[in-house]
Formats: sequence, C-alpha cells, structure tokens
Amino acid sequence: MATLAQAPSSPAVGDERFFLRGAIVMTITIIAGFSLQYAMGRSTFGAPLRVHAHAIVFMGWVAIYLLQNIFVATDRMNLHRRLGWIAVGWMVPMIVMGCIVTVAMLRNGTVPFFFRPLQFLIFDPLTLFAFAGLTIAAVINRKRTEWHRRLHFCGMSLLLGPAFGRLLPMPLLQPWAWEAAFAATMLFPIAGVIADLRRSGRAHPAWFYGIASMIGAFVLIEAITYSPVGTGIYDLVTAGSPGASIDPLAFGTPRSGPVTGR
Repeated sequence: MATLAQAPSSPAVGDERFFLRGAIVMTITIIAGFSLQYAMGRSTFGAPLRVHAHAIVFMGWVAIYLLQNIFVATDRMNLHRRLGWIAVGWMVPMIVMGCIVTVAMLRNGTVPFFFRPLQFLIFDPLTLFAFAGLTIAAVINRKRTEWHRRLHFCGMSLLLGPAFGRLLPMPLLQPWAWEAAFAATMLFPIAGVIADLRRSGRAHPAWFYGIASMIGAFVLIEAITYSPVGTGIYDLVTAGSPGASIDPLAFGTPRSGPVTGR
C-alpha cells in the first residue's frame, strides 16, 4: 500500500499512475487469494456450474477494470469509452450470479465455518449492491474525471473482500473474520487519500463519498444481521432446505476436504 501512495511530480500523470498501480495491485491480490486457496487444497474445479459461471463473471470484471486503467494510462480513450459501456451491462450478471451462489450456499448449509450464516447472507449481496451503486455513480460522473476514477476505485475495493478472505487467517480472526476482511478493503481508498495529500496537499472529496458509502454499507450489514429483519430474511431464504436447521448466528464446524460452493 505504501507503493500505491507514492506520487510523481506531475499531478495529472500522478493520478494516472496511481490508479493504474492500484488496479494492478488489486488484480494481483485477487489472483493471489484464489490461487492460494487452490494451492492449499481448499478449493477444486469440481464445483457446480453456477460456481464456475460466478467465477468467470467476476474475473471478467477484474480484467475489465485493469484494462480500463491501462487504456487511460496509455491514452486510448476511445477503447476506454467503448469498454465502459460493456462494463455497465456486465454488472447485471455479477449481481445475479452473486446472489444465486450465496442463496445456494445458505440453503445447502455450506457457508464457511468462520462466518455466521445470517451475516454471510446479508453481507454478500449488500456488498455487491454497494459496489454497483458506487460504479453507477462513477458512470454518471464520467465527465468529471477526478470523481469518476475515485468512485470506481472505491467500488472495486469492495470486491476485494473474497480475496482477503482467502489470504487472511480467517479461522484465527473469528468471530470478527468478516469485519477483518472488510477492514482490509479499506486500505485501498485510504491509500488514495494519502496519495492525494502527498501530491496536492488535499484529498479529493470523492474519496470521502466513496469511503462513507463503504462504511455505510458495513453499518447497514451489521444492523440487519443482528435484527429481526435479518432473521426473517434468513428464514425465508432457507425455508425447506438443510440450511433451515442451522442456527443463523452460530459459527459452523470446520469441514474436511475442499470447498466446492455446493
């Protein structure tokens, strides 16, 4: 993160370099997280089709985000704009597949043991919705470049939770495993604030809107998780399935073998 916060002498070039470096570090973080999971034997390609579709869609977004920053850094703005409209539509299958996989895991009782099942049910979709909200805000502000790139950056930071969930020692962080993964995602926008301060002596206000949105999503997730509303949602989602017999706020028992998302 210290590398991300370093800024060259030119403000314009500094912006481009920071966001490109940020996109590269985010991509490496995600690849590292899922590669480690596979190398440690915790995951397998023997997963249901929905899990593979989910992975393809989300990794596709990672590629899009990286390419968009490369196009800006290399002044290929026509390609950046064309891919941008594809990215808008790409969010739809991301949200759909994210919700499908989450619900399937809840109903099958296969939520990772270091998460409370109800919390998993709430934070997975709401994190996606917060990401979509920030991304849409970035698209609306596409002619205000400084807002556009910072809101996109905050939205992308939210998607790093699953990667940190595979890189951090989550069982040791129980009962605050999800909160720890969320805190790790906050390092990226904080690095953006530091980079602005080093470059110009002030942080762009877009960072504060983005960070406030991320924290707002966190507070909402926690509030719903520990409320009757959350319990009602859990009962509705798991009705008639093995997940209905699982205590929504209890941690599970570690399972042997790889995680397939079943």
